[in-house]
Amino acid sequence: MAKKAAPEPVRPIIVKKIIMEEHGGHHGGAWKVAYADFVTAMMAFFLLMWLLGATDEKQRKGIADYFAPTLAQVKRDSAGGSGMFGGSSVTDPDKYAHKARNIGNEAMSMPRNAADAEGDKKKTDRKGKPKPKSITAEEFEKRIREQLKNDPGNLKLLSNVRFTDTKEGLRIDIIDEADFSMFASATDTLKSQATELIGEVAKIIDTVDNELIIRGHTDSLPYASGRSMNNWLLSSGRAEATMQELVKRGVSIDRMARIEGVADTEPYNPQDRMDDRNRRISITMKTD
Repeated sequence: MAKKAAPEPVRPIIVKKIIMEEHGGHHGGAWKVAYADFVTAMMAFFLLMWLLGATDEKQRKGIADYFAPTLAQVKRDSAGGSGMFGGSSVTDPDKYAHKARNIGNEAMSMPRNAADAEGDKKKTDRKGKPKPKSITAEEFEKRIREQLKNDPGNLKLLSNVRFTDTKEGLRIDIIDEADFSMFASATDTLKSQATELIGEVAKIIDTVDNELIIRGHTDSLPYASGRSMNNWLLSSGRAEATMQELVKRGVSIDRMARIEGVADTEPYNPQDRMDDRNRRISITMKTD
């Protein structure tokens, strides 16, 4: 009798599970933070370069003074103390910047503001003598004629300058006429002759210590309807341009009390409000 074949063994079923993990978004987002920091640093760098190129030395100093720390300085140079190793000797000379109450071995002293020193310097002339507080109209006219006598071209422009003693102080009016205009028509751009004349005026203004009021004036000629410019804006812009030119010529910006544009409200010739002479810049040297 034939033997039955042995049954084949049952093979086990193996199930292999593979879990797919998501990628971490280009290895995470840390690079984005680093890139943002880089862009911010570059923006700050270009802003610094722009400020250096768009400002003059005095403006840069003003910005630096604004951000300068004003914290008190702590002096640790002991002038002698009562404790062990507190000082060389109680009879040693005081080494502090100025007398101050000793607290342990420290003294608080406020640093002298650099702006104060600069202000003192501006109140003296080149020889270190204090600047006078005021000057009369006659003296001003005499001195500016003396300055311009060697320059016939500019001496001719002196006819466009008027000197008037007022309650506020000595007022210097630089007026337009038919053959002379300080600014390009309907703009606040100074012409070359006006720039030179303001420079000569600035030389004398810088020898005294008065605060200054600068006013821009226009005639009553109206602007065409629909234009954004008007006489108020024009007179203000011209006063600002004059101030900037004075500062460029060495007059301290700290002396500027007011910069005003009064349009045609204070005409030089009230009888004819279209008169060229109504277009002018007035610089008042305050006496109070």
